[in-house]
Amino acid sequence: MCGIVGFIGREHRAMDVLIDGLRRLEYRGYDSAGVAIFNDGAHVEGSDAVPGAGRIDIRRAIGKLANLEGVLRDAPLTGQVGIGHTRWATHGKPSERNAHPHRSGSVAIVHNGIVENYRSLRTELEAAGRTMESDTDTELIAHLIDQRVEAGDDLLTAVRSSCSRLDGSYAFAALCDRFGDHIVAAKNGGSPIILGLGEKESFLASDIPAILPYTRQMIFLRDGEFAVLSQDGVELIDADGRPTEREPVAIQWDPVSAEKGGYDRFMQKEIFEQPRAIMDTIGTRLLEEECDVDLDGIELGQKPIGRIHLVACGTAYYSCMVGKYLYEQMAGIPTEVDLASEFRYRQPAIDASCIVVPVSQSGETADTLAALREGKKKGARVISISNTRESTIARESDDVLYTHAGPEIGVASTKAFTTQIVGHYLLALKMGIQNGRIPKDQAGQRIQELMRLPRFIESTLRLDDEVRRIAQKFFHSTNFLFLGRGIMYPIALEGALKLKEISYIHAEGYAAGEMKHGPIALIDENMPVVVIATDGPLYDKVISNLEQVRSRDGVVIAVATEGNEEIADKANEVIYIPDLGSYLTSVIAVVPLQLLAYHVAVLKGTDVDQPRNLAKSVTVE
Repeated sequence: MCGIVGFIGREHRAMDVLIDGLRRLEYRGYDSAGVAIFNDGAHVEGSDAVPGAGRIDIRRAIGKLANLEGVLRDAPLTGQVGIGHTRWATHGKPSERNAHPHRSGSVAIVHNGIVENYRSLRTELEAAGRTMESDTDTELIAHLIDQRVEAGDDLLTAVRSSCSRLDGSYAFAALCDRFGDHIVAAKNGGSPIILGLGEKESFLASDIPAILPYTRQMIFLRDGEFAVLSQDGVELIDADGRPTEREPVAIQWDPVSAEKGGYDRFMQKEIFEQPRAIMDTIGTRLLEEECDVDLDGIELGQKPIGRIHLVACGTAYYSCMVGKYLYEQMAGIPTEVDLASEFRYRQPAIDASCIVVPVSQSGETADTLAALREGKKKGARVISISNTRESTIARESDDVLYTHAGPEIGVASTKAFTTQIVGHYLLALKMGIQNGRIPKDQAGQRIQELMRLPRFIESTLRLDDEVRRIAQKFFHSTNFLFLGRGIMYPIALEGALKLKEISYIHAEGYAAGEMKHGPIALIDENMPVVVIATDGPLYDKVISNLEQVRSRDGVVIAVATEGNEEIADKANEVIYIPDLGSYLTSVIAVVPLQLLAYHVAVLKGTDVDQPRNLAKSVTVE
């Protein structure tokens, strides 16, 4: 959730690299920022320090990165070794004193994650005479490391010893006044650390875009590992303290792909990237002539699948709710959907006949990772759906079906959601073909529908001006209700989530058939009700729900199938979308809801790409 950047080299100023990297991580969400930069003894007036020693200077600011840049303009830092951080508060409220980096004595660190034994460690350190300067758990790590350095340990030994005292997940980088020719990084749990290899320079970051302009050669630090970064390269140390080697991965992302590309905001760009993202996710996986699906070598085996457990958080959870319809109706396999944060605590009945499918855009979502591990512990096979290669969830899964949405910068997910549904569709289709539930001719039809989906999304995106007009009529509303039935129920939930995330308008998604069991009491002339009323077996029931809204003076915005003229007499506004069958029309239906949320938020003047209090990648419970 927070952003980490580190640099050591000769060709760049550390301050420039750190600020540039942190700017590329702004999409993750944050409430403060800071940098720590090392000056060697030659730059410290009156210094008689030993070679490699010097002084660490820290600059921090609350709020956006521009505030930190202002601080650095007034008090610039020289030096070619440094670490930087954008923080999203977990321990301690947003403030300058709680911003990272944190220092204790000669040690400065930046940290993502949560130290679960925070209270006992703080009590112990204060009893030993240590004074806490912040409310954070991160500062405790700096104190632990500094204690070991004062006792005579080198920085790597001090970090390793301190990590043995920590409970919880962490990813951090440490600098020390006494060992300024290297940075030490450590990782355990969900928070990622990515190491970049350059020419006489080394980098680290919590996400690829931060360092992509400087290097494409990257190593992904694994749980329990440590890394020592110097001008000469990166040395990996395993959990037992032994040097280990791993070939770097060549990252093919183009840095330009993470820019706005002419759009006003990243979220807008990503909404319009969905046809391409879906096309890339389909890729070469559809075997038209054979009426089959190739899941990149994932073999499902011949043993019957007893049950599927879908686990995810937020938007990904709603993709799983759509997935439930696909697995049960297309493949005939009983399927359960769980919020990942609840999954392991209900002690799910899982055995080796089950498949657990964790879904996560980042592949680092802490609750989803914990659910994955719960499934594996109980003997289930794990097939994850993720957008990020080499992520923790990807590495710990038995198999991974990658979506190919590309970098998603906007905090509110759009293209990740639609490609996740495509991922579920591909898995369900393959399962249905393999177990004989879907005959060859029907498989061919399903494949053709999926191949048409990108084009149908493109045509729906042409409704942008119309949806903007509707947004202009309703952006002053303080409450919205979204209704859907069947597979469109989770689409209604996703539509409500998008609106509340970025516009801060209270919005609620409901199964349309449940409206009369409570929400109907809220309906009046001031509440817009978005009704997904596309053609299908439940259409007449949805229309009945719609008419109940109108009879109570409710304002109806209907999403309907092209050619349905009768609904215009029953709704105040109608958004027409193309029909693509029982399942994939759900993917099309979410697009106007994304556009509606986007335009309402723009009209209200909120920060669309970085909504308050939200983070892109939630790497703590």
